[in-house]
Amino acid sequence: MIQASASFSGPLPPPETLERYNQTLPGLAERIIVMAESQHSHRLELEKHVIHSNVSAQTLGTILGFVVAMTTVLGGIWLVHGGKSGEGLAAILTALASLVGVFLYSKREQQKDLAKKTEAITHAAERR
Repeated sequence: MIQASASFSGPLPPPETLERYNQTLPGLAERIIVMAESQHSHRLELEKHVIHSNVSAQTLGTILGFVVAMTTVLGGIWLVHGGKSGEGLAAILTALASLVGVFLYSKREQQKDLAKKTEAITHAAERR
């Protein structure tokens, strides 16, 4: 007994398989290719939308973070000017420490992300 198996990966089957599809139903191979191209275009549009949304969210987050920090700092300055130097100084230092903390945390997360992506690329290259 002889057993054979074949497999493929990717959006399109091998040319021989497409030819057999065409023999079964004329024009079927072209329909499969058009379907794969349509799916590819749809995926690209979704990825563009996600990237644009992420950039917009990050920009808005940065702007709103700046507004909150400056409001706190200005409130601290107002308190110092009004004679409440301890409370005002605490507000200013808290705002600045929070900004530094967020900055350092985001840098560390970016480095972790980069390390994960580098490791994934390295493993993918080793498997080939």
